[in-house]
Amino acid sequence: MEIDPALADLALREAYRKYSRFEVHGPRIIARALFQGYALMLEYADPPARDDPDAWEFQNAAVKAYKRLAGPTAP
Repeated sequence: MEIDPALADLALREAYRKYSRFEVHGPRIIARALFQGYALMLEYADPPARDDPDAWEFQNAAVKAYKRLAGPTAP
C-alpha cells in the first residue's frame, strides 16, 4: 500500500488542530505490512515521550482523518 502524500499532509494538519504540539516531532503516516493487509500508523523523526497520554490520541486522529480522506481505498 502506498500513502498519498497530499492526503497524509491534510490528515496531519487536521490532527494538529487539536494536538498542535506534536508537529515539532515530525510525524508522518506510514502503512506497516501485516500478515494480511496493512496497518496505518505514525512514524516520528523525533518521537514524543512514551508516557505522553496524548500521543496515542494524536495518532488515532491522524489515521482516522487519513482513512476518511482516502475513502474506501484505505486499509
